[in-house]
Amino acid sequence: MKNISTFSIVARDPLTGELGIAVQSKFLAVGSCVPWAKASVGAIATQAMANLDFGKFGLEMLEKGSSAQETLEYLKSTDPDIEQRQFGIVDANGGSATFTGNKCFDYAGGISEENLACQGNILVGEETVRALASTFKNSKGTLARRLVLALDAAQNAGGDRRGRQSASLLVVKKNGSYGGYNDRYIDLRVDDDPEPIKKLSDLLDLYEMYFNKTKEEDKLILDSKLIETMQNALIQLGYYQGPITGIYDDPTLSAYLAFCGWENFEERINEGNIVDRSVIKALIEKAAK
Repeated sequence: MKNISTFSIVARDPLTGELGIAVQSKFLAVGSCVPWAKASVGAIATQAMANLDFGKFGLEMLEKGSSAQETLEYLKSTDPDIEQRQFGIVDANGGSATFTGNKCFDYAGGISEENLACQGNILVGEETVRALASTFKNSKGTLARRLVLALDAAQNAGGDRRGRQSASLLVVKKNGSYGGYNDRYIDLRVDDDPEPIKKLSDLLDLYEMYFNKTKEEDKLILDSKLIETMQNALIQLGYYQGPITGIYDDPTLSAYLAFCGWENFEERINEGNIVDRSVIKALIEKAAK
């Protein structure tokens, strides 16, 4: 089995109940192996000479009511090669645990605190794991954004001493998926890239643009000048064939809704005379090309 030498952070947001994992490695498609999570149950990162059963059976233990520490001890007891493993767990109550086997390649180690488990192996030094924990605890914003910020800080502190290749971000919450069908709220993966964390951050920007609703500070109230700007842009893109009137009439509304549907901005459609600042910016920039 190939060694999944990497650094990861497993965390819970006590305000939203979201659980998430962010990971980076000199390993192809690390997101296909390391992160495991289930809403209202827990999250697990399994790495080094990774035992992927730890993800499946660990979540089953957590769902039955075991704590993070109890689950860790159980998984250790079932694996004869446990000293080659590294994994971290956070349960739905914020309990955490991390383990690094004594046969993992240096530097290897971890930190576990309430709502947080950080671990890494074949690192430049322990500063990488410390940066994961300190950055996460001292940053603000969504769980997803804080996880990516922690990952970036860890890379800047040294990271995987073999280099960079892939990264991933997994966040779960009940009915969090597109359409509310399952708990997979955010699932972003960079499988092969020279700067995987930067690419992951860019993907998170896109995710928030496409799937987050308009913030209050980003709501624009339509006036005649803005409507004229929209009509001009919609003409350039072929959505609107009417005159420039500065009036938000049915043809203008239909053209704007068609643009939003084509560009996947449905979540940022607002009622009445309100439009989304980011969507208008995207409309104008696209029309200018």
